[in-house]
Amino acid sequence: QVQLVESGGGLVQPGGSLRLSCVASGRSMSRYAMGWFRQAPKKDREFVTAISWSGIDTYYADSVKGRFTISRHNDKNIVYLQMNSLKPEDTAVYYCAASYNGSDFESWGQGTQVTVSS
Repeated sequence: QVQLVESGGGLVQPGGSLRLSCVASGRSMSRYAMGWFRQAPKKDREFVTAISWSGIDTYYADSVKGRFTISRHNDKNIVYLQMNSLKPEDTAVYYCAASYNGSDFESWGQGTQVTVSS
């Protein structure tokens, strides 16, 4: 399995931006689809976005379309989540995940907290 470490979370005002990073180690992430999920307090973890191993295909939850952008740099083993126009309802712990078969995410990071508040 690949090991994942997220960073970049923090406190931001509504309307602001953050960029999350996910660094992979242990194995090259170039053969893995990568995704971001989030879990708000007292809620189930939910899908946010994913990107194919090639970077050609991306997928977004309706709640973040047009505001969030996922990207990857396989040569650096890193995935980014650019979050713009943040809303209080985006507040959650954000997790990076890797999928070898493209559908089941078997490797997870420890999460990074994002808080959107004035």
